[in-house]
Amino acid sequence: MDEVLIKEIGTKALFGGLGALLLYWIFTAAKLVFNARGINPMVKQFFNQIAAGRVDAAYRLTSKGYRQHVSRQQFIKFLVGLKLNRYSNLKSGRPRIQEGKIILTLKLKAENKDELPLDFTFIKVEDAWRIDRIVDVSN
Repeated sequence: MDEVLIKEIGTKALFGGLGALLLYWIFTAAKLVFNARGINPMVKQFFNQIAAGRVDAAYRLTSKGYRQHVSRQQFIKFLVGLKLNRYSNLKSGRPRIQEGKIILTLKLKAENKDELPLDFTFIKVEDAWRIDRIVDVSN
């Protein structure tokens, strides 16, 4: 009788733990999706500004902290080094939350199947997203 009772309690505890884990995962996923709203339009605007030659407008989409560490000339040099004109397609990865910031890996794809993965870190300034960091992760 004790074995049956222990087995029943163990099974209930296992299902309870799985249920709690599932609820935590759903809560975390919903929080991430809710928090990341507005990033994709901002990314599109950033690349549209660059494609149109409005580098200053793209630079203004970065955070104040980014602009304090990366000058306009360094930003332009970084963009030139990426050779963005070779890429015509953009694929967005799964966003991650780290220290209150959202990190998103974007893969630029070329016609010849070359890929350029870039990690963008975003922070929310007032009610708008700003780019706080851009890292070429292909190296």
